[in-house]
Amino acid sequence: MTPWSPVIELRDVDGLPDPAIDPPNVAHSGDPFAALRIVHLLARIPRGRSVRVRDVVDRLNADYLGWSFTRAVVLDAIVQLQANWQADYRTRAGIDLADGPAGEEITIEDSSRVDPWIVRQCDRLAGECRARLAAFARDEGATP
Repeated sequence: MTPWSPVIELRDVDGLPDPAIDPPNVAHSGDPFAALRIVHLLARIPRGRSVRVRDVVDRLNADYLGWSFTRAVVLDAIVQLQANWQADYRTRAGIDLADGPAGEEITIEDSSRVDPWIVRQCDRLAGECRARLAAFARDEGATP
């Protein structure tokens, strides 16, 4: 199969701005695009130390300026991650979500099993994102 080739030859226009400006996105619970960004950040937080969920939300909103993340959406992603951990390891100790003096805090265990596991979680979410994009392109923008 040969890759798709454009039928229309386009010409260059001096001074034409780049149209690749993405619209803002409001993160929703269960959305793999939001979950991927959240879990990707959680993969990089310090291990064995509690981190305020509020700080995670602030960092996400700073890192992804075109996105709006709320505490509730981040908490939902953390709870899903906890459930996945518990299903894989039969223990809740790996990802701890607790109330701290300044709100909810997440602590991810400091062990060699965490990084490969959380990378697999990101891979799974990235696959879901790619599948949604493929369906979107195939169905000409119809929502699944």
